[in-house]
Amino acid sequence: MATQIRAEHELHRRRLSRNVGLGVVLLLLVALVFGLTIAKVGTDPSDELGVPGTEATQ
Repeated sequence: MATQIRAEHELHRRRLSRNVGLGVVLLLLVALVFGLTIAKVGTDPSDELGVPGTEATQ
């Protein structure tokens, strides 16, 4: 009785798709944190876009 050797098992395909999905989610999370960090660091609280009532004097 000969058994057929399959190149790729169904479990491997499912695991690959799960890993790709997790990778995409992690990349989006990193991009979100990076974007929020850039937005926070790039904000000058003394300019016209900062906190109301703390306008810069010239």
